[in-house]
Amino acid sequence: MFPKLETERLILRELKENDAQDILNCFSNEDVLRHYGQKPLTNLEQVKNIVNNFAINYKEKRGIKWGIEIKGIEGIIGTIGFHDWSSEHKRADIAYALFPEQWGNGYATEAIIQVLSYGFNELELTRIGAVVFKENKPSNKLLAKLGFEKEGILRNYMYQNNIPYDTNVYSLLSTN
Repeated sequence: MFPKLETERLILRELKENDAQDILNCFSNEDVLRHYGQKPLTNLEQVKNIVNNFAINYKEKRGIKWGIEIKGIEGIIGTIGFHDWSSEHKRADIAYALFPEQWGNGYATEAIIQVLSYGFNELELTRIGAVVFKENKPSNKLLAKLGFEKEGILRNYMYQNNIPYDTNVYSLLSTN
């Protein structure tokens, strides 16, 4: 069964096909994608296929993606999850995105802390990584604040709008 997580203000839940319009709105937004390394989504069918792929990835223990919802308000305000999950090697990479109108409210911090806890305690990960565009100052700052250690720079690692960008690579290790 897909894990539902809660924080003080948020519910992290499985993404469903009826979230497709919210996902499309988020991942077609230039401000969101500026540092995401993904082409804009263009239609609801494309999004529904992605949501179905998230379900398959979870079933096959390759990834897990939650929709982020504010308690008491229907509809998601972003996504968060693990990709490149390897239970054998006890590691995964975290990725997250919030709708721009929700930036600066502390929701990313709240969601990340909960997902890190789930990763270390429930999935028994020993390493959680993150790859972030060097230019994404808020995300770089947030990961450092949460204890992630910068391991280095991956040169020309991700493309956005056909332009290569360097990324910082981070990790956080389990304290258990």
